[in-house]
This record gives sequence, C-alpha cells and structure tokens, in this order.
Amino acid sequence: MNILVTGASGLIGTALVSSLTSSGHEVTRLVREQPKHGEKAAHWEPMAGSIDANALEGVDAVVHLAGENIAERWTPTKKAKIRDSRVKGTQLLCETLAHLSSPPKVLVSASAIGYYGHRGEETLTDVSPPGRGFLAEVCRAWEAATEPAKQHGIRVVLLRLGVVLSAAGGALAKMLPPFRLGLGGVLGSGQQYMSWIALDDVVGAIQHALVTEALQGPTNAVAPRAVTNQEFTKTLGKVLGRPTAIPLPAFAARLMFGEMADELLLASARIQPTKLLASGYQFRYPELDEALQHVLVR
Repeated sequence: MNILVTGASGLIGTALVSSLTSSGHEVTRLVREQPKHGEKAAHWEPMAGSIDANALEGVDAVVHLAGENIAERWTPTKKAKIRDSRVKGTQLLCETLAHLSSPPKVLVSASAIGYYGHRGEETLTDVSPPGRGFLAEVCRAWEAATEPAKQHGIRVVLLRLGVVLSAAGGALAKMLPPFRLGLGGVLGSGQQYMSWIALDDVVGAIQHALVTEALQGPTNAVAPRAVTNQEFTKTLGKVLGRPTAIPLPAFAARLMFGEMADELLLASARIQPTKLLASGYQFRYPELDEALQHVLVR
C-alpha cells in the first residue's frame, strides 16, 4: 500500500515507518519542514491551516500520529499547544481527505486512554463513557475532529493508546535513569492502575487496523492486563536488578509536575483491549515482565 504517515519522526512514527517500509509498503511522510528534493514527503502547517492536498491524492491509507508532547509541566500555553496540535491538525487533515477526488480507504488516528480520566479500579472497555479532566476533554475533541473523514465514507479507527513502553523514548525512558541508579519507587499510593503497551504491539496494532476492515471506531491499544503502579515498579526493578525502595509521594509529584501529575502519574485507568482482541489481534508481549525484558535486556 501507499501509506501517508503524520508524526513520522516521533517514537511511534519512527518504528512504524521502519516496519512498513521493510514490509514493502510505500510511505509518504506528512511533515512541517519543506521536503528535500527526492524525499517521499508532503508539506503541511497544521496551525496555519495549510496542507499540500495534491500530494495526498491516491494514498491507500493514512496513519495520523502527530501531536504536541504531553510529558512536560502544563502551563496555560502548553495546554493550548497540546489541544490545538491534536484537534486543529486532525480537523485539517480529515477535511482535506474528505475532499480528495481519490480518498484513502482507511484512517488510523491516534487517541489516548486519557479519554477515560481517573477511574480507580473500574474495568473499562472501548465503549466505556469518557471521564473528566483536561486530557479527557482533549481526547473527546481530538476524536470528534475525525468526523469529516468518517462522513465521507473513510473507515476510521481511533487507537486509544496506553503508556507505550520503549527505551528509546516516552514515559519508560524518563523512568530509567533513576531506576538504574536504584532511586526508583512507587508513585503516590502505588495502587493506581497503569494500562501499558509495548512499542512493538503499537506498531502491530496499527498495521492490523490498516488491513482489518471490520475494525473501526474507538479501539483501546493496551496490553490485556493492566497493572498497578506498585506492580509495575516491582517488575521494572526486577528486570533491571535494582532496588525500588524510594517512593515519590503524591504531594511531591504535584509540586514537581503540577496538574500533569494528577492526570498522568497518579490517575488510575484499568483498561481492556476488548475490540482489538475480538478482531483477531495477537499481542506479541501480553505480559509486563516479558515486555520489559524485550525492551530493556535484548
């Protein structure tokens, strides 16, 4: 297939493009810098509302991953960037796709489990209602922005991504330095649930979504068994061979990270990938210990 990818230089995008090209697919990257001569890329400026629509004609599928990094302290300016990069970018892309003379058959658009908010021990599936908070509001608007593509008959899969495990970036990469020094520990009470997924399974789920015609709408991209932060901490320490006896109390997390601490570090989301499993996807790394062994020890 000829596949258009936004956010191709990010953690997930880099791994995805590598996997797609090695599988024989042709990838066009949608980028904000001007493409170099001979580069398989198209230009857009999502905040300015400009996009090279002609370069999108004839692509078979689109994977939309672009969005501002959320793992930084949330100032009002930062929150606006997080929301606008997702909502305005998605809206521009989907309105453009809807007006192409030869639109793609499928759009796989990233979303996040932040949609569900803080839900304690409640088990959540793809059809569970949204939660409260900034991230939940962003995710609702982000997903709604794909409506023009859906209305035009494009099959839209909204992948609600959990915590992506990779040593190359994301949350795990930020945890590794203190944990490797033996300075890691539980966050807050440690009882909050973490719904995680190995990077290889994110790539696998995206490729599965591209070719599985029965799959559409909100789809949780998380491993089958969520773990508490306490279990995650213990398992990570075991894989690294380091003690995990230095906790970060909730008040300290809030002092360091502000609002982000409550919504990213201390919130509990116990999520099941019901629709993904029912569609036939087989996880490469369904258990946390083997996922961390793969990511950190190989």
